[in-house]
Amino acid sequence: MGSRESDWRKEAERSVLLEAVSHWRNDPSSWFEGSYSRLPETLRVNPLSPEAGWIESWLEGIGATRIQWFNGPGSAWEMSFERGRAEGEVRAVMNALHETGRVTRQEAVSMLPVLALDPKPGDVVLDLCASPGSKTTQICEHLGDSGAVIANEVISGRVNTLVSNVQRHASRSAVVVQHDGRHIPMVPGDGFDGVLVDVPCTGSATTRKNPDVWSKWLPSSGRSLHNLQHDLLRRAIAVTKPGGRVVYSTCSLDPVENEAVVARILSAGGVSAISAGGLLQNVPSHPGMDHWPTLDDHGRPSDKEPVPQFMEPPIDEALSSQVRKCLRVWNDSIGGGGFFLAVLEKDSDTKIKKNASELSERPNDPMRDPDSFPQPIGDDWSERIEESWGSVPSSMWARGKSLLWSTEQVRRVWESERSRKGGKVLVPGGRWRPLKVIHLGLIAARIRHGELERVVSRAARKLRGEVSGPFVEVGRDTLESILLGNEPVPESVDEGLAGVRGGRVLVDQDGSCLAVWVGARITPMVSESEKTVMRAVRGLPIALEEEE
Repeated sequence: MGSRESDWRKEAERSVLLEAVSHWRNDPSSWFEGSYSRLPETLRVNPLSPEAGWIESWLEGIGATRIQWFNGPGSAWEMSFERGRAEGEVRAVMNALHETGRVTRQEAVSMLPVLALDPKPGDVVLDLCASPGSKTTQICEHLGDSGAVIANEVISGRVNTLVSNVQRHASRSAVVVQHDGRHIPMVPGDGFDGVLVDVPCTGSATTRKNPDVWSKWLPSSGRSLHNLQHDLLRRAIAVTKPGGRVVYSTCSLDPVENEAVVARILSAGGVSAISAGGLLQNVPSHPGMDHWPTLDDHGRPSDKEPVPQFMEPPIDEALSSQVRKCLRVWNDSIGGGGFFLAVLEKDSDTKIKKNASELSERPNDPMRDPDSFPQPIGDDWSERIEESWGSVPSSMWARGKSLLWSTEQVRRVWESERSRKGGKVLVPGGRWRPLKVIHLGLIAARIRHGELERVVSRAARKLRGEVSGPFVEVGRDTLESILLGNEPVPESVDEGLAGVRGGRVLVDQDGSCLAVWVGARITPMVSESEKTVMRAVRGLPIALEEEE
């Protein structure tokens, strides 16, 4: 490992990136010394988790420190070890907390865009380039169990990662869709309260976690991405409500990917820059750059590189003053990764185009949703849920073999009017199309042979406040006995379980829930990660003898 570290340093010292930084900063050596060592492990604690307080105490106990500039819901922490270097019981508990959505591993600077967007409960938000999903789940934490975040990703493999992370987090407000972000449909028809645009970039600020950047980064790479980045930001603004907020961000240091994109957007009008530093006052940062040289692929200034004017620094002082409202985080300033973000506000007098020449809903309308899309439950499912659970939670959906639980705002998005053919045709709501929906909300229950089979573990505690049917009250000792590997006969737990076969949820006096299957014996229906966390919270052995 030491030899590889030495190789990385040699590559870094002769890199094009270090040469480029010498033309963006007066003290490149200071940046270099803060851009080489491996990053510490950092994470967010999910404030929607009932165990959030216990998790924070546990983190303090293992020597983690709070990230002081983090001012969102929940908390953010820096560990005393490098990424991926946890050991023993700490590693087991941390992995389990992440897998069950109680914490999210995330680079510290990557938390900044959502803090700047500052979504509020009830907002409808778009995460335009969402995978792998850490920012999507952070938005969900701001929204609570309200609002909606449409999380978009175009690449199928990355969509799968996004869905996995949204499901792990177990929030009700997320909707995963798959589109080219440059052409994402205008759904809802009146636009989004806020849009996050964390665009694809060269990653020149990620050297502490991606050492290969030292040998691979070239200035021409940033120029090749500029138009894509601009087009994504332009579409984000188009689908934002008048007066709404857009946050543009990259993990790049290159002004061609950063300030030049923002200046190009600002020069087109319709939006204005807000001081990002004013929104993130405690974050060690610098204003946006208003001048930079054109670099060749050796990282040196050159007047022979043919670049469009929009990739060059703004000439107009009024535009330059707006660009300086952007925020740059240099690796050495924050003691972590580098980052760039800009906060834009759409003009409040902008009008959303609705030039519908026809309003059409035909039996063979191609805009109707395919059967694979989630749909609100009908009367039939409502009756079955009420019979089994005692009541019907609001905003329930069905898709395939799952019942999904979402929010009122997600339902409103589904109901909203939307347009097609460039706004010439207004399509009534009551459908997802033209959105391609991959996943929605929290998986609440599984369906088998057209009937409710069982409540899903991650939904159990939230459902406890809404329904009564599948829950069985037990003592703390009973729950702990099962967590320690015992499988009691049903009637020894509760006489009402005699002869029962099917899914139930055991609840102790603290409100802790354990999904189980009731048959000849009672067996837990939860992941090993969930059992690990439940045992840790109770001070029980983390791993049982047969698991070691």
